[in-house]
Amino acid sequence: MPIDQSNGTKQRLAVINDHTPASTRLTDMLRRSPAQRRVRRTLSEYSHLMAEAEPYAVAKQAQYATIVNHFYDLVTDFYEYGWGHSFHFATRFKGETMREATARFEHFIALRLGLRPGLHVLDAGCGVGGPMQTIARFSGASILGVNNNDYQVKRANAHICAAGLESLCSVRKGDYMALDLPADSVDCAYAIEATCHAPSLERAYAQIRRVLKPRGLFACVESCTTASFDPENHHHRRLCDAVTTGNGLMGIPTMGAALDAARAAGFAILDAIDLSLTGDIPWYEPLSPAGLSAASFRCSKLGRWCTSQAVGLLELLRIAPRGSRAVSYFLNDAAESLIEIGKAGIFTPDFLIMMQKPLQ
Repeated sequence: MPIDQSNGTKQRLAVINDHTPASTRLTDMLRRSPAQRRVRRTLSEYSHLMAEAEPYAVAKQAQYATIVNHFYDLVTDFYEYGWGHSFHFATRFKGETMREATARFEHFIALRLGLRPGLHVLDAGCGVGGPMQTIARFSGASILGVNNNDYQVKRANAHICAAGLESLCSVRKGDYMALDLPADSVDCAYAIEATCHAPSLERAYAQIRRVLKPRGLFACVESCTTASFDPENHHHRRLCDAVTTGNGLMGIPTMGAALDAARAAGFAILDAIDLSLTGDIPWYEPLSPAGLSAASFRCSKLGRWCTSQAVGLLELLRIAPRGSRAVSYFLNDAAESLIEIGKAGIFTPDFLIMMQKPLQ
């Protein structure tokens, strides 16, 4: 599934990668994004749309595409600056770097799906394509990513061109709630911390089931509350509301609700495991590391504070768009809520559900 290479040179020049000086990457935050001239307004509109506290509220569901697009227009550059190209969590083992843990996580998904050359794979909600590139290199499978955010589609295809993976990877604009793909056309599919933005897990899963070939596998890494979550506990609910608002989620389902949605969509459940319980170092640790290193600094609390101050200075000098520091503060609050909910043990971003489309 090759991508159009007519703009390949421009795409290669557009990439800000891990070898670009940090100062350059910092000054470029939000300058390329669709929100650059309306950062404050976009953040205000996003906050207004997310003001409905009730999970999966009808008003939120009706506006899910706008909510998610506003969110990623604002945060994509910050995510790339602090997190790299893979926007997901992974637990680590002692002696393992975050980059190594992320790659291991993505290799694990490829192995569970049995990916190999010749298979055609769907990445539902592919972000800027970090997992896709790792999985394609590892497995040799051809991967099509769908993403409903124009800016992330451009970023993903730029990264693919820069990596020389055009023969295996491509990204197009698309909504996993209404996939523009023929039925029974995809060998396997995966979604890594992506369907958390869906207004209905059942409808999202049903769309993916439709495009899978019979007996095709779907690996979904879902964000869920754990068995320790108490819906009657005000503190637990407050933490979930903060994570929902700070991460553009429609709500946070229980593990049981996610499994019920998969079954209702017509999938057979092959396995379900909370990957956040594996490893030695918890998933939220990069946001609050025990020790600092050059690799972990930008994700740390101190690193985030320094970034906010630097962005504020750039905004004052009119190098960064007005409102950029407000976005940085917003993301700092989101990170703190993730740390708190992770330490409370009531939330996992890495509940893996292995599903299979039946023959009939």
